[in-house]
Amino acid sequence: MIALLQRVTQASVVVDGITIGAIDAGLMVLVCAERGDTEKEADALLTKLLSYRVFSDAAGKMNLSIKETGGGLLLVPQFTLAADTNSGTRPSFTPAAPPAIAKELFDYFLQQAQRLHPYVASGQFGADMKVSLTNDGPVTFWLETKRAA
Repeated sequence: MIALLQRVTQASVVVDGITIGAIDAGLMVLVCAERGDTEKEADALLTKLLSYRVFSDAAGKMNLSIKETGGGLLLVPQFTLAADTNSGTRPSFTPAAPPAIAKELFDYFLQQAQRLHPYVASGQFGADMKVSLTNDGPVTFWLETKRAA
């Protein structure tokens, strides 16, 4: 699985003119399931995400995780992160998990995040979403889990 996380001062997701998810300071995370991913990869990615140290401590160093700061977590499904862009000028989405599996894994990821973190909001799988955010820093990281071969 893949996560593109951005440290934000605020972020929100709008579907059909209605805000369906919003956070203040915290992390806005685009989440993508790849072919062959399972709950094992989802669990590994979530563990890494919740522990990833991207918030400043008293000395100004990135030493604190979202678990330690208690900030908001906005999870947004984003299959295009799995795009194969190695040839041509049109991306291939073959590496992405099929939609039904990707939805199951995103829903699982979201449920586990809600179980482990006090404030979690989300986008809507398969919807035309309008995502807005104010990137803090800017701070952006790419996290991924790989299946054992």
